[in-house]
Amino acid sequence: MPKQQQQHPWLIVGLGNPGKRYSSTRHNVGFEMVDAIADAEGISMSSVNFRALFGKGLIGNVPVLLAKPQTFMNLSGESVGAIVSYYKIPLKQVLMIYDDLDLPFAKLRLLPKGGHGGHNGMRNIIDHFKGNRDFPRLKIGIGRPPGKMDPVSYVMRPFNKQEREELDFTFHRGVEAIRMLCLEGFDKSATFVNSAKSIELT
Repeated sequence: MPKQQQQHPWLIVGLGNPGKRYSSTRHNVGFEMVDAIADAEGISMSSVNFRALFGKGLIGNVPVLLAKPQTFMNLSGESVGAIVSYYKIPLKQVLMIYDDLDLPFAKLRLLPKGGHGGHNGMRNIIDHFKGNRDFPRLKIGIGRPPGKMDPVSYVMRPFNKQEREELDFTFHRGVEAIRMLCLEGFDKSATFVNSAKSIELT
């Protein structure tokens, strides 16, 4: 039997800010999505490595690393860059999950690559990848601030009960999408996530 080529793990990173003060705010939906994946796949996130809450496990037969950088959003690249170089992960297998003000609330968008879109965490990560932007990202819509509210205040706000229920559905969908991404590839997952009317599976 030929020796099976070693499979690179997927690195799945949720962006957010550490600490109680930021818990459950809009800017931390990336953390929450990673928690949802960890719960669904039975992956413990209790170890701290590379300045991140870190977990290792499998989705199906695919090895995955889950990370929630604890560096604060603006320095996320310090943690993510360290993980990528240590495990020699190809960037096309590094999925970033983060909040997006320009997407309608609770909408998901999966893209193969792109800029930072004004998101400080992503800006810092692209800097750490020496300007390389060719890695997939899953954006979670948090909607626009109401009226003239400052976006910075808005992203630090918690969700109300109705928003929380919608988000739970979004996280459920996100977990499905990430399973597809790891097992069936980017295109299949992107079609599932980005199609305007997805068929409800009951």
